[in-house]
Amino acid sequence: MKIYTKTGDKGQTALYGGTRVSKASARVDSYGNIDELNSFIGISKSHIEDEEVLRQLKKIQFDLFTVGSEAATPVDKLMLANGKSRLPIIISETEIEELEQWMDAFDEKLEPLQYFILPDGGKSATFLHAARTICRRAERSLVFLNESEEVRPELIKYLNRLSDYLFVLARYVSKLNNEPEEYWNPNER
Repeated sequence: MKIYTKTGDKGQTALYGGTRVSKASARVDSYGNIDELNSFIGISKSHIEDEEVLRQLKKIQFDLFTVGSEAATPVDKLMLANGKSRLPIIISETEIEELEQWMDAFDEKLEPLQYFILPDGGKSATFLHAARTICRRAERSLVFLNESEEVRPELIKYLNRLSDYLFVLARYVSKLNNEPEEYWNPNER
């Protein structure tokens, strides 16, 4: 099977379930942002050595494929004619709670935040901060899609929680690597 199909040469693509839409549609934009986020997490992983963090990020990348597959599926195509789900798995409260548990564990090891921090640090922290901003964009694009087409609320909630997780993880990785945080303190201009 060849990787190129030529079916998108005129600016259209097929969603999961077969519906053809413009590549500029809100749905395609949303799962494209999710794909970009997943790639940036992969870049972040290439600069991290902590095995537990790598395990979590691998699980998150898997979950992002799950989020992306649902974002690529119109709600009316989620169920097959035989009544079974088109998608083998979907994001649930379980994955959201998992992110919260991981965040809480990292947060216990960090100094409380008193100011905003600048999105910097070493390579791993910097890429995690960039992933966090891409995650926020992916979340905004799903919210925008939800204004015209239904999106399960768990998808938006997952991305919202994931951006928080990426922020806490960037701080934690900076601590692991002995990289000081730089604060944005408006009183020290």
